[in-house]
Amino acid sequence: MIPEETFSPIIAVLALTAVALCVLVIVLAELPGQENLRAFIHGHAQKPMLAVAAVAMLSSLYYSDYAHFTPCELCWYQRIAMYPLVFLIGTALVTRTRLDPRYILVIAGIGLGISIYHYQIELFPNQAQVCSGGVVSCSVRFVEEMGFISIPFMAGCGFLSILLLQFAEWRSGRLLAAEEEPVRGPARKAATS
Repeated sequence: MIPEETFSPIIAVLALTAVALCVLVIVLAELPGQENLRAFIHGHAQKPMLAVAAVAMLSSLYYSDYAHFTPCELCWYQRIAMYPLVFLIGTALVTRTRLDPRYILVIAGIGLGISIYHYQIELFPNQAQVCSGGVVSCSVRFVEEMGFISIPFMAGCGFLSILLLQFAEWRSGRLLAAEEEPVRGPARKAATS
């Protein structure tokens, strides 16, 4: 097994890279003449969503089962949001259906909110203890990479990446439909005349 001292920097870089790549894909898909990219995103965005969710799930299991970091209360809530995404998106891919974006938006949006809240508790630990009832305080930082990346930060990057990919899929579909509309419009007029 990979030691935690090696695993954490790799996952931290992957988390930041995932968000950066999602933003880059969204920007590139907006450029004129990118119909092929839009079609690819619209047809395949759920695959990287599944990859992000699966890596996040496996990483959380690595931290608790191999590195023996006891999850705090907010860590459990983040897991409760991330794990179903793996199974929902995975099932959609296996059955070759498109998962309704509402499910992804709600679950990943709640998870991102929890991650942001958890991260700010780590940054400002002197505030009232919200999750002091657990075994571990939510202000404890088991991982700190590059001076600012912690486990809730990485989870937040995962949720944000999934949301950005869902946005890219939706936006690409809208742009593709808008590109097809002028072609269909005059054809319909000619057919009805």
